[in-house]
Amino acid sequence: MLAASAAHAAPDVHPVGDPLGRFLTDSGIASGANAIVSAPAAAASAAAAMPHTIAGKIREQASDMVVTAMNFLGVKYRRGGSDADIGFDCSGFTRHVFEMSSGLVLPRRADEQAKAPGLVPVKRTELQPGDLVFFNTLKRTFSHVGIYIGDGKFIHSPRPGGEVRVEDMGFAYWKKRFTGARRAEPPDAPPAAAATEAKLATSPSSAPGERRDQR
Repeated sequence: MLAASAAHAAPDVHPVGDPLGRFLTDSGIASGANAIVSAPAAAASAAAAMPHTIAGKIREQASDMVVTAMNFLGVKYRRGGSDADIGFDCSGFTRHVFEMSSGLVLPRRADEQAKAPGLVPVKRTELQPGDLVFFNTLKRTFSHVGIYIGDGKFIHSPRPGGEVRVEDMGFAYWKKRFTGARRAEPPDAPPAAAATEAKLATSPSSAPGERRDQR
């Protein structure tokens, strides 16, 4: 049942031919043509130099996630698969990458991942590397999922007979079927309500005699 739910009907288009190093460089992970080899070390070095702030942890997590995902380029599609040795389906791939890079265990199905605790909705115009991107490929919202890597591209396990590859979200098929995106919040990120209260608490107080509107 779970395996069948993870299947989708993505088109059999050719992988994007951009050099892998470009994606890793655009994501701030590594540079140069040999980025796929040096990326893990570069990511670790960048992470060590990064301030331990929530924003820093988000960038660090996204870098690790993209590097991890790129390591599986070429792995064959396997319906119900969630392991590089046997292959991946779309949600098995994202689940494996998230667990390896961030420790977050996502639900098995693509539609369940879109509703998973710890993930927040993201607008298409605000996508960042490491975000989950969802598509309607079976006349059903959130029936396919991949990982955004930057520069308008995403990596995913597309369909039976295919393999993990990078594609352009601007391609007509994907552009038409995009249904949303999600981002993982770091464990110590303040809840939205708490963040709002903190902002109000630090805002300048009203001038004497000034009356605040209550709406």
